[in-house]
Amino acid sequence: MELQEIKQRFGIIGNSPLLNRAIIIANQVAPTDISVLITGESGSGKEVFSHIIHQMSPRKHGPFIAVNCGAIPEGTIDSELFGHEKGAYTGAVGERKGYFETVNGGTIFLDEIAEMPLGTQARLLRVLESGQYIKVGSSKVEKTNVRVIAATNVDVYEAVRNGKFREDLYYRLNTVPLRIPPLRERKEDVYLLFRKFTADFTDKYRTPPIQLDEEAQKLLVNYSWPGNVRQLKNMAEQLAVLETDRLITAQVILNYIPPEAGRSNLPMRMENQPKEDISERDILYKVLFDMKRDMVELKKLVADIIEHGGVSASYANNPQTLNQLYRDIELPGNAGDGQFTIQQPVNSNVPFNITHDAEEVEESLSLIEKESDLIRKALKKHKGKRKLAANELGISERTLYRKIKELNL
Repeated sequence: MELQEIKQRFGIIGNSPLLNRAIIIANQVAPTDISVLITGESGSGKEVFSHIIHQMSPRKHGPFIAVNCGAIPEGTIDSELFGHEKGAYTGAVGERKGYFETVNGGTIFLDEIAEMPLGTQARLLRVLESGQYIKVGSSKVEKTNVRVIAATNVDVYEAVRNGKFREDLYYRLNTVPLRIPPLRERKEDVYLLFRKFTADFTDKYRTPPIQLDEEAQKLLVNYSWPGNVRQLKNMAEQLAVLETDRLITAQVILNYIPPEAGRSNLPMRMENQPKEDISERDILYKVLFDMKRDMVELKKLVADIIEHGGVSASYANNPQTLNQLYRDIELPGNAGDGQFTIQQPVNSNVPFNITHDAEEVEESLSLIEKESDLIRKALKKHKGKRKLAANELGISERTLYRKIKELNL
């Protein structure tokens, strides 16, 4: 059957390439008994495609039933699908035939298949593989010849990864995947569908025809339609019944768009996003600001050393800053990289002592000699009292002992 004939027969409106591709796949797979998994957002028309597959198949004269797996309680879904024996559970006052028995020779459409419990999924897998099932409360194996078409509006593979859907059942159902495009991917079909729906409803309720101005048409086409065709149809029915002015403007259209859903095809604002812990955020900001301040101080210090060969007066008068940098910041000193290594804390009376790895060896020797002279002067000033000399130099007494030993003073 030609594409246009299928559209006319099943009342499908639209010329979107994605829609046409879905119809072609449904037509090609219909003559077979292959299981089909139809995926698409809620309201996009998945059940219509299940009817196409059934009516275009050799089973078209057999029964067809659509079952919403998400609407059946978990405790009774096995009984609904496979039937039960009398006394199988409390309230089972008689024998009951399940859908797989009553639809024998036909087609069963399992909508929202991802909502099916794992235990029921195992039973369904057996039906798909061997055509066998067992009624609840029975030990007798029953046979059935049913074609299964499943549909879902969630990512089934993601459900498989999360352990909520059997992987073997997913691959058994997904022999032929059929994706129904959402309405926002069929912009060229939106206005056609709206005109068809408004014409049907104005004829049904015997109201004057509805027309859209240019701005209203643009808004209609560019809206994201989270409810897809079902939402568009509901809006058309409301306009046909409620609006007295039959020329519809963009402002009128906005009155029928739920504010929480957004008013364009832009990303929607999420109200229920988890809120960040404010206290942790403030702590993080404080740490980052402190790090930035320390780096600025360090850059100034290194710039003074490079430019003047020593520490500026602002740092010389504030030895606590230098000692804090000495304790908190470790500068790498690989040879030839032009970086500095802080060797020890300093105080206001002792020049900030560094080595520059890129300097010549003679410069390093001169620094050692200056260090020796400073230690000698401090010891002489305090008449050999090492504790006082160490305080004068801004180092610990233990460090002074080590320096005296290293320098052979």
